[in-house]
Order: sequence, then C-alpha cells, then structure tokens
Amino acid sequence: MFRILVCDGMDKSAMVTLMDAGFEVIDEHYEVEELKVKVKEFDAMIVRSATKVRQPIIDAALETKRLKLIVRAGVGVDNIDVAYAMENGIEVRNTPNASSASVAELAIAHMFAVARHVHSANVTMRNDEWNKKQYKGIELNGKTLGLIGFGRIAREVAKRASALGMKVIYTDYLGEMEGYDDFAFKSFDDLLVEADFISLHIPFNAEKGAVLGKEEFAKMKDGVILINTARGGVVCEKALVEALDSGKVAAAGVDVFEEEPTKNEALYKHPKVSVTPHIGASTKEAQARIGIEIVDTITDFFD
Repeated sequence: MFRILVCDGMDKSAMVTLMDAGFEVIDEHYEVEELKVKVKEFDAMIVRSATKVRQPIIDAALETKRLKLIVRAGVGVDNIDVAYAMENGIEVRNTPNASSASVAELAIAHMFAVARHVHSANVTMRNDEWNKKQYKGIELNGKTLGLIGFGRIAREVAKRASALGMKVIYTDYLGEMEGYDDFAFKSFDDLLVEADFISLHIPFNAEKGAVLGKEEFAKMKDGVILINTARGGVVCEKALVEALDSGKVAAAGVDVFEEEPTKNEALYKHPKVSVTPHIGASTKEAQARIGIEIVDTITDFFD
C-alpha cells in the first residue's frame, strides 16, 4: 500500500477518494526536524505553502529512497527545491488550473478595497469614527490595469477587470500572447509608466530577487495602486513602504509577503494597505478543485 503524507491539509473528500482507491493517507503537519524523520516513511507528500521542502528534507527522504512524488497543492512551487528533487528521482507536480479564479477574485477584491477605502473604513467605523469626508475614492472603470505576468491567473484577472470597464495591458517574458487581442502587450518599462493599477502574477525567483524595487517604483505614475497576490519577494517590501509613505504609491493590496507569517509591521499595519494572510486559493471551490487535481495526479502516477 502506498503511503501519502498530507502536510498542510487538503479537501476532505479528496482524502476519502484516495483512501477508497487503496492509498494510506496521513494528514499531519510536522516541523522541519520531525519531518526529516517522518518523510522516510512515505511514497508521496502533498504540501501547500506552509511546508518548505528544501534539500535537507529531500536528503532525509533519500536515505530510504521511498519518496517518489511531491505534489504542491497550488500553482507556485518555490517552496520546493524542485531541481534537486528531480535530479534525485523525486517527481514534483503542482495543480496549476484549480485556483486561478479564486486568486483572480481576491486581486479584484483588493482593488475595490483600496479604491474605495473599504479596508480603512471598516476599521475606523468600528472605532466609532464617521470619516465620510476622508474616504473619497476612485472608480475602477476607465482605469488602466497593468498585469506583470500573463499566465492563467492574470488572464482571469484580465477578463474580470475588462468587464468592470478597465483597460488591460500586460507584460510577460514570453512576449505577446496569441488570442488575447482585447488586451495590449507592453514592455515592462512601458507598463510601469502607463498603468493606474499594477497587479503581479509571476513566481518568485531567488536568484533574481524582487521584480519591483525602488528603481521600478520611481518609473510608475504618481498615485499608482499596487496589488500582489502572487508571491512574497517579487516586491521589495522596504521599497513599497517608502513609496507608500511618499505618496508615489497611493495604496496597495497585499496577500503575500517576504516572510510568512509576516513580521513586517511597517507594511501590514500601514494605513494605505489592504492585507490578507495568503488566502488567494482559500475558497471552498478552489480547494475542491485542487483536491480533484491531486487525486488525479497521484492515481495516475502510481497506476
């Protein structure tokens, strides 16, 4: 019987499906040192963002050579040392299709929150403050949204933003995409200059570091609004706080952080920032779809 370790939780019905298919499923989160011991006992492991599968974990698994598959329940795999795992005979898979709509909707939600001061008013009214005159917002309709990266999630954002009356422009390292003529491809620098809202949809690359830093903020429009539901690290948090303080960035919606849970109070307590604790894929629908993708991945792999 193949043993599956579910490190960070998953849809219960998907776990039942795996068990009905003959897999032994253990739903347990282990900290690093204990995981080094436990990982030797499993054929596959399923992780979300909380568990980091770095080289020491992989080395521990290689002692028994039992682990054959790591599945990331989500899109990004930057919490896994993918190349090292693959070099040592451990396959790495993700669930790229399941959470696109959920993350896209959260990005739009942050746009509305900061454009209409919902994030602030929701707090001040609970403190018995009626700050009506302070909360003159802006409409999304007629604004230009710049998407950095144009993969599955960005395309879902583009569709929703277009329906709201936004002009959508995008940049991507692959260049202009066929079949998306309603949205204009721009160079990275041109997008920074033209966009009223900027939303990031790219993975974090440790070698390259932040894509948006002090130099990039300087190129943006005064009063730009920034949304990051992609990955912590793609935006330099120090530079973002400075841009918020100066007014270069009027507001930001942030779901992901350089360190999670974040300790950067200057960012998450900033009055111009709408914050959520990395919940882009945290909807019932997305988790159910992720569960289905995981079941298909595991059953196909071990068939």
